[in-house]
Amino acid sequence: MPFLTTPIPDLLIFEPQVWHDERGYFFESYNRKTWQDAGLEVDFVQDNQARSTQGVLRGLHYQTGEMAQAKLVRAVEGEVFDVAVDLRPDSATYGKWYGILLTAENKRQLFVPRGFAHGYVVLSETAEFAYKCDNYYSKANEGGLRYDDPQLNIDWNFDLTEVLVSEKDRELPFFGAHRH
Repeated sequence: MPFLTTPIPDLLIFEPQVWHDERGYFFESYNRKTWQDAGLEVDFVQDNQARSTQGVLRGLHYQTGEMAQAKLVRAVEGEVFDVAVDLRPDSATYGKWYGILLTAENKRQLFVPRGFAHGYVVLSETAEFAYKCDNYYSKANEGGLRYDDPQLNIDWNFDLTEVLVSEKDRELPFFGAHRH
């Protein structure tokens, strides 16, 4: 089975089977039947891609209410440290975070269910980051948390004094003040 569990229920690592030969490699980055066979019914409706330079930190973002999104995220080029924070109020892991190295080389993907905040920092010189979403983006339903929240205490595997963060992300609320 290509799915690995994490310490946070429903947050899964997807490791696709990769076929290598003298020409390079091939793998299925997504196959609906593989997901259905694992009991995962996710209807992805939107694909997004971002290019960033080393030290760019994007997040922590989420969508609220009926516009909540599950995401399947991966690095197409380069390396990122990817983080998901459980914001499901009834979860035993509420407020806990999980981080994983996603690289073009390891081809790992992280499935981030609805009810999580998500973000990543670029570790390589540049990175192309791609993700599938099961709901459409809605500006009216966007939310977020500060990446440097002391209560969450996320270890980004990068010096936070050197990250490049948008003004919008610098103004996000701390965990104790968020609404979802």
